[in-house]
Amino acid sequence: MRPSREALRGPALPDPSPTRVEALVDLARSGDGEAFGALYDHYVAAIHRYLYYRVSDQVVAEDLTSETFFRALRSIESFQWQGKDFGAWLTTIARNLVTDHFKSSRSRREVVSDALPERAHPGPGPEAGALAALTSQRLVTALRQLGPEQQDCLVMRFLQGLSIAETARAMGRTEGAVKQLQLRAIRGLAKRLPEDLR
Repeated sequence: MRPSREALRGPALPDPSPTRVEALVDLARSGDGEAFGALYDHYVAAIHRYLYYRVSDQVVAEDLTSETFFRALRSIESFQWQGKDFGAWLTTIARNLVTDHFKSSRSRREVVSDALPERAHPGPGPEAGALAALTSQRLVTALRQLGPEQQDCLVMRFLQGLSIAETARAMGRTEGAVKQLQLRAIRGLAKRLPEDLR
């Protein structure tokens, strides 16, 4: 089942504090479906955004988002709070799915096309919309030229809004390593962007 458009708009938790999330995870681990549903509502937009920017295909991103939460539900009982927050755990699952997706022969055939990414919100006029789409396309093209870890780092940090610590947990790296990776990724992205976008 794909996430609904409404679910992709944003978090539904009235109190998204770490204490509230922790309580919901503990309830979900004990089999409470409503608690897992609340976690889904809270994290689905961020996970979908990460996946969309990694695969640049709305349908594939929705499928991978669904698979991420299906795998999380299937293994929620084994989730441990060992310095890893729930959002980082979900992002790790999503990241592994992206890796599997790009390894599959089916995705190799899909990646060959240079389709423009969909725009979620059109600009105020056709000129502004065209300029924004062109800028977005150029940015995505430059981002795709980076290595997978650098792409993951930038998407997690700047599109998902994860902190350095959360990104480090999701990537299985130290915070210092993520800071260095982010710096190299930003420099690499800057080199690949045209002068007018720097």
